[in-house]
Amino acid sequence: MLQNELFNNVIQDLNAGYWELYVDPDREIWSEKFYTNIGFQRVEVEENIDYFLSHLIHKEDIDLFRDNFLNYRKNSIDFKQHIKILTKDGSYKLFRCATNQELPVNIKSEVLLIFFIEIKLEPEQDISKDNFYYKETAQMTATGSWYVDFHNRKSYWDFETRRILEYPDDYIPSLKDSASYYTEDCRQQAADLFFNCAMAGTPFNTEIKMVTANGRIFWVKAIGKPVYNESKEIIGIRGVFQDIDEVKSKELRLERSLEIIASQNSRLFNFAHIVSHNLRSHTSNLSLLVQLIEDVENPDEKIGLINEIKEISSSLNTTIEHLNEIVAIHTNKDQEKKIVKFQDALNIVTNGIGQMISLSNTQIITDFTRLNEISYIPAYLESILLNLITNAIKYKHPDRDPIIAIKAYEEEGSNYLKVSDNGRGIDMKLFKDKIFGMYKTFHYNKDAVGIGLFLTKNQIESLDGSISVESEVDKGTTFLIEF
Repeated sequence: MLQNELFNNVIQDLNAGYWELYVDPDREIWSEKFYTNIGFQRVEVEENIDYFLSHLIHKEDIDLFRDNFLNYRKNSIDFKQHIKILTKDGSYKLFRCATNQELPVNIKSEVLLIFFIEIKLEPEQDISKDNFYYKETAQMTATGSWYVDFHNRKSYWDFETRRILEYPDDYIPSLKDSASYYTEDCRQQAADLFFNCAMAGTPFNTEIKMVTANGRIFWVKAIGKPVYNESKEIIGIRGVFQDIDEVKSKELRLERSLEIIASQNSRLFNFAHIVSHNLRSHTSNLSLLVQLIEDVENPDEKIGLINEIKEISSSLNTTIEHLNEIVAIHTNKDQEKKIVKFQDALNIVTNGIGQMISLSNTQIITDFTRLNEISYIPAYLESILLNLITNAIKYKHPDRDPIIAIKAYEEEGSNYLKVSDNGRGIDMKLFKDKIFGMYKTFHYNKDAVGIGLFLTKNQIESLDGSISVESEVDKGTTFLIEF
């Protein structure tokens, strides 16, 4: 029953009837106003969906209304639709049919509701004009419609679907080619959505990447729901999709910008940490030692304190060098990019650490067949390779010689560099959020400083790239760089 008295009065003023749908699928109550609008008495009709589909609704509206009704009852998917209903005098009246969530008033109800609001047509109005308005709306919103018929194993597209996907007007879509309409990385997602909709009647509303006949990749918002027959069996899927590529691209760029800002904030925090903590620590120790040297008279003690000053001075110098490297990254990012061959950059690196590679019996495997060069700052690419290779050697597994696989490739318009090793690996549960932090180490090597990966990440991100890592203890680590 309706619990909103104000809305109840509005419904009466709108000349609207409604149905109440209960948990029991055979229990439906049609309101008195619904009967008044179509001219029948309650005793003259059967109050259920099967009778309505067989005797009252216009045959042109049966299929769509049945699908909408069953999806609303089974999955609570709201809908609105224009339908024509037979009246007692043999004519048809046009109604706007809508569920309570599709109406502009908040309705409180313990049951599902479907409203039927009568539409009064002016003499010059013609329902057939709906096709024109549908076509105009589809073009203005870049929305295509499609239908998959399981019985005949056919697909049907409207004119806008062909236009969006850049196929000719006489193109006949095929179920066999359905996977080719989606990008390779989205095909499993599409298959899962269609399977669940076809087998379990689960409607979908998602964002997914599609491919046009000319190979253009773009984002769409795809909505689909099952189609039922008279026996309430799923016989197909009907849906729409809208080209949202421009909006989605802006959204992804915004997300990327936010990630860059977060990364920059992290770098600023690290920089501030060094300046405020490390430098203060060094200067405090120096001040203390100077004070002690002034206070002690024993020459041997003074020499010992002077040696400590030398150690602190060396540590301070290293810290300042690290700060200079960070500043240099952001100063040098405006250097002119050049075409750099990956093999040439790798040769420079391996020549410089040849002794290290030889003593550790390291094997380096490369694959630059899919991408052999890139426009980049040469010194940065060499530095990135140097840090990743030397890390792989430093943290090699104690029971096997290092094997480093380096692969460059292009995928969906982006360039990637993948560097994998068979070393000790990193415990991602413990260190996932600290891997690229400054002075963060994950092994117990005496020479571990924790600056290399921090600098590498800074170099990559300063040129609008990104770096990610996957690792498993005792198996190895893989770094993936997107340029």
